[in-house]
Amino acid sequence: MKKIIAMLLVLMMAFTLVACSDDASQPDVKSEGVMTYAEYVAAPMDSEVVIETYVQAKQSWWEDKATLYTQDKDGAYFVYEAACSEADYEKLTPGTKIRVTGYKGEWAGEVEVMDPTIEILEGNYIAPAVDATAWLGTEELEKHQNEFVSFKGMTVEPSIDAEGNEVAFLYAWDGSGQPGANSDLYFNVSVNGQTYNFTVESYLCSQDTDVYKAVEALQIGDQIDMEGFLYWYEGPNPHITAVSPAK
Repeated sequence: MKKIIAMLLVLMMAFTLVACSDDASQPDVKSEGVMTYAEYVAAPMDSEVVIETYVQAKQSWWEDKATLYTQDKDGAYFVYEAACSEADYEKLTPGTKIRVTGYKGEWAGEVEVMDPTIEILEGNYIAPAVDATAWLGTEELEKHQNEFVSFKGMTVEPSIDAEGNEVAFLYAWDGSGQPGANSDLYFNVSVNGQTYNFTVESYLCSQDTDVYKAVEALQIGDQIDMEGFLYWYEGPNPHITAVSPAK
């Protein structure tokens, strides 16, 4: 009897794995009147857009407005200050499917959905981190704007603080922030001889999060791997959500 039960459990697990695998490979079917990611990319600036996407992280909520990092299986969308009650904001856990209606806009190179409204739908999807290390310094990188990505084997390079000292990171972009003030963190990392500036955005990852504390503990020369969202501000400005020693 025990052998029969064990065999049944193995078969059930195998069926579950196949089902999950099939679901992951299925196309992300859009409702009628909803744009595909390709149609969203092709849409002109300031035009109305209607998309269905999945919440990956929440940046902020205030005055009934929510700012969200979202993604489907084809690309990512930054949803800026969507009309959203606090009660609905609490429902927007990672993976939640939403329909977004708004206008395609751009600010300092960041393409986003502006003046949006959202509707919570049935469905769930968490995007895996795609390794973007090789795209740094290439035109390919911008094609993945706002996606959840990883960067591997990066070296921490010096930043210059307000007193002219070399440091591993800055509180605020110009070093004007203070420890304990929940400032954004800015730090330089390099790969293949090129240096890039990354950010821990304090609205997304506050001073109490593991990633914030990890960046505060960095030393110049450390080798690290990272994950985060490929935000854009006058060029790539990744919002980092995880930092670990390079593998």
